[in-house]
Amino acid sequence: MPRPPRPTDDLDSSPADAALSADASNADEDANEGALDDAAILDDLDEQIAARIDRYLAGFNARLLHSYESVAIEVSGEVAGHGGTLHPFRLVPDRGVLARIGKWRKLKPAQKLELVRERLNDDTLAELVAGIGAFVVDIERRAKAASLDADDFLGALTVGRELASRRFRVAEDRLEEAIARRRQATHAEAALRSVPLARYPESFELAAGMRRKFIAILGPTNSGKTHNAMEALALADSGVYLAPLRLLALENYERLVERDVPVSLVTGEERRLTPGASHVASTIEMLDTSREVQVAVIDEIQMLEDLDRGAAWTAAVCGVPAHTVYLLGALAARPAIEALAKRLGCPLQVTTLQRKSPLEMEANAVGSLGKLKRGDALIAFSRRDVLDWAAQAAKAGLKVAAIYGNLSPEVRRAQAQRFREGDADVVVATDAIGMGLNMPIRRVVFTTAKKYDGISEDILPAWLTHQIAGRAGRYGIHEAGHIAGFDDHTHRQVARLMKTHADDLPKRGFFVTPSLHQLQSISQATREQSLAKLLGLFTRNIDLSDDFFLPGNLDEQIERAQYLDPLRLTLAQRFTFSLVPISTRVASLESAWRSWATKVANNRACYLSEDIESFERSKYPLQAAEDACKKYSAYAWLGYRLPDFFPDAEAAVEIARETSERVDRMLAAANGGKAGGHHRGPQRGGKHGDRGGQDARGGHLRSRRVARR
Repeated sequence: MPRPPRPTDDLDSSPADAALSADASNADEDANEGALDDAAILDDLDEQIAARIDRYLAGFNARLLHSYESVAIEVSGEVAGHGGTLHPFRLVPDRGVLARIGKWRKLKPAQKLELVRERLNDDTLAELVAGIGAFVVDIERRAKAASLDADDFLGALTVGRELASRRFRVAEDRLEEAIARRRQATHAEAALRSVPLARYPESFELAAGMRRKFIAILGPTNSGKTHNAMEALALADSGVYLAPLRLLALENYERLVERDVPVSLVTGEERRLTPGASHVASTIEMLDTSREVQVAVIDEIQMLEDLDRGAAWTAAVCGVPAHTVYLLGALAARPAIEALAKRLGCPLQVTTLQRKSPLEMEANAVGSLGKLKRGDALIAFSRRDVLDWAAQAAKAGLKVAAIYGNLSPEVRRAQAQRFREGDADVVVATDAIGMGLNMPIRRVVFTTAKKYDGISEDILPAWLTHQIAGRAGRYGIHEAGHIAGFDDHTHRQVARLMKTHADDLPKRGFFVTPSLHQLQSISQATREQSLAKLLGLFTRNIDLSDDFFLPGNLDEQIERAQYLDPLRLTLAQRFTFSLVPISTRVASLESAWRSWATKVANNRACYLSEDIESFERSKYPLQAAEDACKKYSAYAWLGYRLPDFFPDAEAAVEIARETSERVDRMLAAANGGKAGGHHRGPQRGGKHGDRGGQDARGGHLRSRRVARR
């Protein structure tokens, strides 16, 4: 392997190091004397040390990685195999994991630098290279003996972000599986043949047989990406708009309706079917790959990288049967789009746009609630924090709108409408504000630059900071967008993040999840009937020869399948129940999900209750109402897929909508102002149940038409 250059900047112990260590250790003393700003000192020290660490690691072709749980070093390079053939690698040495996130944060700046030097130096690099070289030669020898190409397995060493020992095991597992397939045709081999992910695009037969053209329109928030694509869609003889959120699908459905385009709305929980419609606006998971159209618009294409939902974007790009496909999203998605277009053999035209109005970082932090101005958006990152900040702002005399992820799309839209129409002075929101809501925000104010990701609290990624900040300064309403932190420390962190370039999406590793047809193919080949085991076969076996496509996150689906497998349900029914968009982490929702599955297993229909529960009895009525919205939406979702067992889908949609109105009133009452109007859009196809009344307190929703028992 060519030796990486020895770091040339002065990284050995020096008076500067001593000074940095002294500064860090004396920070408390300085604070006691009131001479310095602790946060500023620590920020400056961290920034200096971070820069020195980056320079040091660059000398070894390495970089620092921050994952959800730990901080580690990733090293890149090449090693020579048998006959001098060079093989690239990008790996985390087994001693390259430096510390868990919490411990890393507690280390003094100089300690971080010293730990990096200890774990990566000339000796440890030589040891790593020697180990990789020996492994490569062994794989080459074993592959040759089995008449296999070693490159098919050694590609596992270039994925990055993972320990060398784990990637060694992946490469060995792939080699052993390949050798086993050569020895005999087993059920596992049949499973692999039934789902050849290297030829994943070919599974979409209609799209694969068409000559498709991709047009990517990429740019930051507020750059006008959607306009040209929606214009082409409106003028097309037929088309489909695919959105990440029901809100976005509804917004563009209404845009097409205003243009007198015959269009239907299709989401997981709702249908507005127009007879003879030439166009469809839908959430991306609802794509119909059997309906050929002239134009398709795939929005928020950067969602390809999302572990939980990215598979829907992979499927849409590979499988939407449209002659012209518009891909809308962030600039960072360009490398991924180019790689996909090349793999699919589709011509690609890329247009990049600039933001229409400038974004300006304010000179100082806001500092207090009294300095908030009409048109401000206050950003927090949890439901509890949003409600706390909203309550404080209301006490300060401001009328407030609140937006967070647990709210139904209808409530988020109503709260946004309150802000747009001036009934709310400010909006307090999570990053749910970053997609699907267009509001006249003048200034985005971050209450923190950290977000809890389910494992630990960490600094916001640059792309998310840019996306949220980009909501400020709506073109045509404000001349510029303004950004600030609420306090000085947050203000400095956000300023740095705004200057940080967002990482490009990778050119490989596009997520894929199995369709029912694919699972049935595996079942037929292996005679396996357990959904959990079929999902496991898919996860373990699709990544044997090509890292271009990778299994998406199936953990929750497998967990649900383990509960469903003992029930007397068909494979198709178990697959459907495993995908219901309902949180089984909430006790009341899990109970409803289990009850529905059990009733269907016993061949019994699931009816809605004649009397919808009153939320006044709940200790937390707002939370109970939010959860009820999700339960009724999930019922409607099942009603569109298993109508014989869930006959009250239409009524469930109405109940979910009325409950959403109730949530909106509760938020409005808590935060000042009046509830926003709930725009229903054009009448949906089909008949509706009569809407029940509500008492003056917004009390319980009375009974409405449900299916006869």
